[in-house]
Amino acid sequence: MGWLGGAAHARWLERETDALLTFARGAATDLGFGYLDDAGRPLPGRPAELWITCRMIHVFSLGTLLGRPGCAPLVDHGLAALEGVFADREHDGWFAAVGPDGPAETRKEAYPHAFVLLAAASATAAGRPRGAETLTHAQDVSTRHFWREDEGMVVEGYDRGFAAAEDYRGVNANMHTVEAYLAVADVTGDDGWLDRALRIVRRVVDGFAREASWRVPEHFTRGWTPLPDYNREDPAHPFRPFGATVGHWFEWARLTLQAADALRRRDREPGAWMLDAARELFAAGAREGWAVDGADGFVYTVDFDGRPVIRERMHWVVAEAIGAAAALHAVTGEPEYERWYATWWDYAAAHLIEAPGAWRHELSPTNGPSAKTWTGKPDVYHAVQATLLPRLPVSPALAPALAAGLLDA
Repeated sequence: MGWLGGAAHARWLERETDALLTFARGAATDLGFGYLDDAGRPLPGRPAELWITCRMIHVFSLGTLLGRPGCAPLVDHGLAALEGVFADREHDGWFAAVGPDGPAETRKEAYPHAFVLLAAASATAAGRPRGAETLTHAQDVSTRHFWREDEGMVVEGYDRGFAAAEDYRGVNANMHTVEAYLAVADVTGDDGWLDRALRIVRRVVDGFAREASWRVPEHFTRGWTPLPDYNREDPAHPFRPFGATVGHWFEWARLTLQAADALRRRDREPGAWMLDAARELFAAGAREGWAVDGADGFVYTVDFDGRPVIRERMHWVVAEAIGAAAALHAVTGEPEYERWYATWWDYAAAHLIEAPGAWRHELSPTNGPSAKTWTGKPDVYHAVQATLLPRLPVSPALAPALAAGLLDA
């Protein structure tokens, strides 16, 4: 088809990467990086959030590795915020949100702490001076507070002092922990992080997802019993929506393939279940998420019979579907995945990309403007990754892959 592996398409992806990095530059604030509005300006009065600041550090680290002038100082700016306003010097870890007068949210949560690890790993791969020190700190926080060896998973969150763990267990935080652990393994050479990531992937994908017909359960009790009715009264929650979240099926598919490839690169044999599971997750996402209600686009969530619940279209779902299609095509060479890849880029170009680098984050079920869950254009993490994943091997992680000169190799 001339898409995946094609030089002309790679040039288009490169232009969009650069446009996204340019759009994101407006996020820098005195406190780190802010949540962007439709025009690319930080929303006034909103605190700086840890997850957004870390995602911006990650993408500007990728920009640094791509040789884009101006990105390295933004990485350093974000790292300074992590070890400055975000750092809890009394109890360790990082605050979830900070404002001009100090912490705006003091709980310690696994989701943003996973992005601290990813940001620090990417900054280290990019050779930034504060990167390695922050990465060492983040590794210590993750292993001491979030990783549970007996569960093979991470806990969801704590109070400020890490004294009382939340009873709720969530798969979303564990998914991004897998992403971070794989990156840490590649950057440090410590395969203990790969082994932890594999334990999470095995339990979620080969266990929870397979047992639920590939509709990944998201919400659990402390003992990892599923909570299928969780947030039924708040179904469009941005981080804990009711039901099964279609975009996460694609993320898990790609991460499973990345973990399998990481094993091969270390002369370790991946489980036969890994490619099978990635195929099944991808097929379920395409079958139950894409254009199921009269218009193109992915529904946000479905119930556990596969019926749409929230029908708004989120940009990040398309971005993750693109990444999964590229990964499966790289592994199998099968043209079906390139056809889906082209279909979803065509959709993004028609409906999501208002101008180069400016992606609408949410659309209505008829692909009109919507902001029920996400206002503005908060960050560029998913979109930037969608432009780079097709140009890199399935593993290592993005930043170490760029550092190794593997772009379009």
